[in-house]
Amino acid sequence: MAFGSMNSGDDTPMSDINVTPLVDVMLVLLIVFMITMPVLTHSIPLELPTASEKAAKQKEKQPKDPLRLTIDANGSYYVGGDSATKVDIDTVISRLKTEKQENADTIVAIAADKAVEYEYVNKALEAAREAGISKIGFVTETKAQ
Repeated sequence: MAFGSMNSGDDTPMSDINVTPLVDVMLVLLIVFMITMPVLTHSIPLELPTASEKAAKQKEKQPKDPLRLTIDANGSYYVGGDSATKVDIDTVISRLKTEKQENADTIVAIAADKAVEYEYVNKALEAAREAGISKIGFVTETKAQ
């Protein structure tokens, strides 16, 4: 017999590796990649429309930085970059309404002290909702590495 029998008494392991299945798989993968590569690199030529003057002015009105609403540990509110003057919640509402009228895409970033009671944060969220602002974020710190 060409392959030998199990009972021949020869206990030496077979040292030949059959690479035929590996070659078959590699050829199939090569063909698949050759077929799909032109599809992936194909681009569609487009002529995009130009923005109107009104849209360009809207982009100019968008704030580069969000309006910062700061709440300290005592529950005092500070609006904008001026953190020297403390304001009440009614002033916060009127300031947010003014910002919303000037720019419809106003973003509010609430920076609340971690010791502040949730009631004050909730009042700030209600003020933003009353002003019609829906884009609200919370300012946090990252741990120094």
